[in-house]
Amino acid sequence: MLRNRLRSCSRGNVLLVAAGSLPLVLGAAGISVDVMQWVVWKRQLQRQADSASMAGAFAVAQGKDGIASATSDLARTGEITLSATPVITTPPTSGSHANDPLAVSVTIETRRKLPFTGLFMRSSPTIDASSTAAAVSNGQYCVIALDKANVVGITMQGNATLRLGCGMASNTKSANAVSLGGSSSVQADPVAAVGGLLSSDRYLSPTTLLPYSIPQRDPFATLPTPAPSGCSGQVTVGPNSSRSLSAGCYRGMDVKGTLSLQPGVYYIDGGSFNVGSQAVLTGTGVTIILTSSTASASPSTIATVSINGGATIRLSAPTSGTYKGVIFYQDRRATDTGSNLINGNAGSFFQGALYFPSQPVEFTGTAGMSSDCLQFVAKRLSFSGNSAIVNSCPSNSGSGSFIGTRVRLVG
Repeated sequence: MLRNRLRSCSRGNVLLVAAGSLPLVLGAAGISVDVMQWVVWKRQLQRQADSASMAGAFAVAQGKDGIASATSDLARTGEITLSATPVITTPPTSGSHANDPLAVSVTIETRRKLPFTGLFMRSSPTIDASSTAAAVSNGQYCVIALDKANVVGITMQGNATLRLGCGMASNTKSANAVSLGGSSSVQADPVAAVGGLLSSDRYLSPTTLLPYSIPQRDPFATLPTPAPSGCSGQVTVGPNSSRSLSAGCYRGMDVKGTLSLQPGVYYIDGGSFNVGSQAVLTGTGVTIILTSSTASASPSTIATVSINGGATIRLSAPTSGTYKGVIFYQDRRATDTGSNLINGNAGSFFQGALYFPSQPVEFTGTAGMSSDCLQFVAKRLSFSGNSAIVNSCPSNSGSGSFIGTRVRLVG
């Protein structure tokens, strides 16, 4: 009787089922915890790899040691202790950016014991992460301010209107690295800066702002340091006078009449390259180098340029050779105490680059001026007047815009 009652009683079934299921429930919970912990560690490790590859690529883009920068970043920002020496390569040996000299690849790994499954495993599993970052193109520029100080790099003055068929970039660190003063406006795509860029309705469409970008490289950094020799005296062309001049070295120029420059390189040894308001200056395939034979001892003696408003300037750069695409080149040993002024009237024509790496340049354009192929690279730049720089250069001119760079993850 008692046996039958016990046999038919079901009150303990739930307890038996629960007891039998407990190992499965605990196992599932343990595995869930392990999975979440694995994901957290994986994300932390991937973040370390991404940060290191970006640091390396930033360094490479600025001509520095990418491997050293990536290694330093891992030591500084590491959240997880690594179990093996990081593998850092530049250029990468595989992937979409294999053999890219502007790319840095980072692979790291760690061995971590998981809370639950680690109780049953002889050795801890390996977690790894890989990342590749590279400096890639972010547009084409024809205006670059090289100064890296906490100042404004590019200034628009008065009612200046600058329409560029290219971008402008400032390497300065100011909170507003490009200043639009007065009623000025600019159309450029993109506008990039190491510092900040304040939004304004005077950036005309389709302008794109790229604040806090990496510094743009000096496109003419490899030009040789000038070494003038055998210089003649100052060239003077008075009002109502005309003269044709051969390439060579001269101790200054003062042009108030008409001067025709024959093709070649012109060294200006100290003093000034001065062009008066009624002067006419022409030259095809010419580069004018502003320097000084005493530049090493007295950099303040390096020549400057002053082209006054009303002057008619028709200059084009050489299409080949060392100074291909460069109209003006000021010795980079110059001090930041000088200034350079370049104006032109409606009859003026420029084709090539104005390169003043150590001093500021003020450019005043005029409506109707032919500046379809004109590039500016200077320590700082200011614009006034109205200029439309299309930056559409003939294919055989040796001139053209400069490809900019930015750093991003690519793998």
